[in-house]
Amino acid sequence: MRILIADDELMSRRLLEKTMQRAGYEVTAVANGQLAAAELCKPEGPRLALLDWIMPELDGPGVCREVRKRKDQSYVYMILLTSKEKKEDVVAGLESGADDYLTKPFDPEELKARLRTGKRILDLEDRLIEAREEMRFQATHDALTSLWNRGVIMDLLGRELTRARRENKCTAILLGDLDHFKNVNDTYGHLAGDEVLKETARRLVSSVRSYDFVGRFGGEEFLVTLNNCDPAFGLARAEKIRQIIAERPVETTAGSVPISMSFGLLLSQEWGYQSVVELLHEVDTALYAAKAAGRNCVRLAAPKAQTEGARELATEPVWRRR
Repeated sequence: MRILIADDELMSRRLLEKTMQRAGYEVTAVANGQLAAAELCKPEGPRLALLDWIMPELDGPGVCREVRKRKDQSYVYMILLTSKEKKEDVVAGLESGADDYLTKPFDPEELKARLRTGKRILDLEDRLIEAREEMRFQATHDALTSLWNRGVIMDLLGRELTRARRENKCTAILLGDLDHFKNVNDTYGHLAGDEVLKETARRLVSSVRSYDFVGRFGGEEFLVTLNNCDPAFGLARAEKIRQIIAERPVETTAGSVPISMSFGLLLSQEWGYQSVVELLHEVDTALYAAKAAGRNCVRLAAPKAQTEGARELATEPVWRRR
């Protein structure tokens, strides 16, 4: 683990440096408080620090105060080293943000023991952060596919539609449903069905840009938002995604499973200021139209004033090619 040593006395600094290196630490040594604060405030700076109280430019308590101002960084465990022994000095040092206080001359073994205490605290913080991030991920992602879950993808869609309207841009909404998925579960088993869902999610993510959104809408349905999408190319992009899904079978533990997907597509610029729920209803209707047209195709949700025949894009259903 990395540790910072800040001491303006050369001999003391070198002695501490050798002691810490023998104890297995990776040492960064500096000669004044300003340099110490700069190192500790770096995003990937040391998380353990031994600070002499009296140093040029910035003393030990001053370093502690500077580090504690940084709320966005990982916790830094700091020990003040000083010859000051009065209770008021101890209080002042700890209130500056120091975690511990060691009076010179100190026993090297005691120092190592106090550092081990600091390391246990930092390890605990890391575990708590990891647990928090895991809980956050579980709350926002689908457990099987690791895509955004239904609540999050709808929230992201709402935010994107608001932005698109403000900037006079277009958002393409794709609602896709795996064709004959019940047959996959019945024929190959539910574990193979799960593998198909996970591979479908992977293919969807790989077929869009990094700033597009992909979520599991429910069951075998997936919602894709193509942000800042040129309306002239919306159908072509949807068709490309459909092709990527159907281009090869999914290899599962139960065998090779051919898959295809039907899609409903909606281009937000054509629908004015309708709500997310209303738009999802329209794109769902377009998805049902794709199912009725033989599956493995894209159907565009178009306002009734438009000629629907000119707005369709169909492909030969996959079951006819077998």
